[in-house]
Amino acid sequence: MKTFKDGGIHPPEMKQLSKDSKLERIELPKQLIFPVSQHIGAPAKAIVSVGDEVLKGQVIAEANGFVSVPIHASTSGKVVTIEPRTTVLGKICDHIVIESDGQDKWSEENKRSREWKDLGKDKIKSFIKDAGIVGMGGAAFPTHVKLSPPDDRPIDTLILNGIECEPYLTCDYRLMMEKTKGVIEGLRIIMKVLGVERAIIGVEANKQDAFEAMRDACWADDGISAELLKVKYPQGAEKQLIEALIGREVPPGKLPLDVGVVVQNVGTAYAVYEAVTQSKPLIERAVTVTGDGISKPANLIVPIGTPISDLLQRQGVNPKTKKLILGGPMMGIAVPTPEFPVTKGTSGILALMKIPNYMPGPCIRCGKCVSVCPLRGMAAEMVAAIEAGQVEKYEHLHVLDCVECGTCTFACPSHRTLVHYVKQAKAEYQAWKAEQQNKK
Repeated sequence: MKTFKDGGIHPPEMKQLSKDSKLERIELPKQLIFPVSQHIGAPAKAIVSVGDEVLKGQVIAEANGFVSVPIHASTSGKVVTIEPRTTVLGKICDHIVIESDGQDKWSEENKRSREWKDLGKDKIKSFIKDAGIVGMGGAAFPTHVKLSPPDDRPIDTLILNGIECEPYLTCDYRLMMEKTKGVIEGLRIIMKVLGVERAIIGVEANKQDAFEAMRDACWADDGISAELLKVKYPQGAEKQLIEALIGREVPPGKLPLDVGVVVQNVGTAYAVYEAVTQSKPLIERAVTVTGDGISKPANLIVPIGTPISDLLQRQGVNPKTKKLILGGPMMGIAVPTPEFPVTKGTSGILALMKIPNYMPGPCIRCGKCVSVCPLRGMAAEMVAAIEAGQVEKYEHLHVLDCVECGTCTFACPSHRTLVHYVKQAKAEYQAWKAEQQNKK
């Protein structure tokens, strides 16, 4: 089976906790919380006021730039608060709080079905933008931007990412199993927008049944194929997936479009299908709630804005849970409170009881961080420069190219928090670069 060439690890998968749990739609929350920053790029701008009555699917915050998307109400109700709060990434932005009226009444604009094959690609792209769709794999990059490559960088291949290599997470697996036709239809819509005739669906070998479902759904289409890939983390990272499937290497500092490829997540494809064919904006998503601190691990269809605490209570969280993580254990973000809401990029909620209590030690120069890095990065050299405050070396050491996959931290026998150092370094570099520009 195919895989990327350099580095990689195979952490405990832990998918057995939730993989057999079918997608289940939760009860309507009493209150929903919408940060206006749920995507990479400019935060959306609130266009509602406290006291306004809103309908399901109604725009409550409009895009505030090209790299930005609107935010829609996940149900009908009343705006009770608009105030600055902190997001899971530590940013402060406005949060719109809506009290549900229990009626779940749709806006009239979201009751139209469409036949997409008769539409032009620009029209389809406008529907995707207006629906507020972002990358559902966790990056939350606005999809309409990703589908607008410059004219001098033509795209010849679309890759659909069904890898889901993060331990514990199974919501993409369930989408491929239960929403197969919608995912494939979304893939075809994206192919039309990009003007490509070739698409490859990548699925890891620990999801054999999902691979067969996707393969069988597209067998009659000469332009679409499915590939079963070796189980290796981080197989789902864009650059590694491109290398594994078509053998192209994305150079440091470059993007997939620089080698003629666009990668989209299966959840994004399904959201595109719903937006284009059913006029449904991105107001809900599949989320895996799991971990040894959850009595009933599950894959849920959750309205955007649902407080995490609601989901934890619903699935039976152990009060002695020691850590909550949004996303997977490798690249997810630990949160201090369950009062954060589900956003467009929330793929999983982990409640963990057993947390190793390691004391980080000094680097012993073993080279394990180098051997597992999928980008062939020199993690030890990076951290040495970071500890010395040598910001001018960060670019040369490719600190900015690090995808923060966590393979180095996982493999480090000294238990050094290497990804933490890299995150810190990227922020330092941006500040340093801005200072250098100001001096000019």
